[in-house]
Amino acid sequence: MAYVPVPKDLTAVKTKVLFNLTKRQLVCFSGGALVGVPLFFLLKGPAGFSAGAASLCMVLVMLPFFLTAVYEKNGLPMEKIVRNIVRVLFLRPKQRPYQTNNFYAVLARQSQLDKEVRRIVGKKAKTGHEAVIDPRREASDRSRRRKGATDR
Repeated sequence: MAYVPVPKDLTAVKTKVLFNLTKRQLVCFSGGALVGVPLFFLLKGPAGFSAGAASLCMVLVMLPFFLTAVYEKNGLPMEKIVRNIVRVLFLRPKQRPYQTNNFYAVLARQSQLDKEVRRIVGKKAKTGHEAVIDPRREASDRSRRRKGATDR
């Protein structure tokens, strides 16, 4: 009886489409071929390069396409690795200090603002300009009457 090895981790298994290649590899290889082959013939014919120099240029131009198709590290494809490197080296600050979210400071600030609002509202009430209003109540709550309280 023939034994077929079955991997235990099925997330690493990729579906093959054509020529035992994945869709990603087919797209990248065809993109490299679409760029590299015309470049070879342009450099060899009208530009006057030798066949060796033209083929070397073609390989150098096609190399990023092939690396994008094949290279994968820790489950990340090549373009995500390059994006992470660019973020770390150029986009993010070099020193990132540790910062926490201090929820106590937020609560203390809100308490201070509430006290200030009450003080301002209290001053207006003493001068007779406006009635004392609890700032935490909504406008609909202030105008709402209990039904039946005056009817009894």
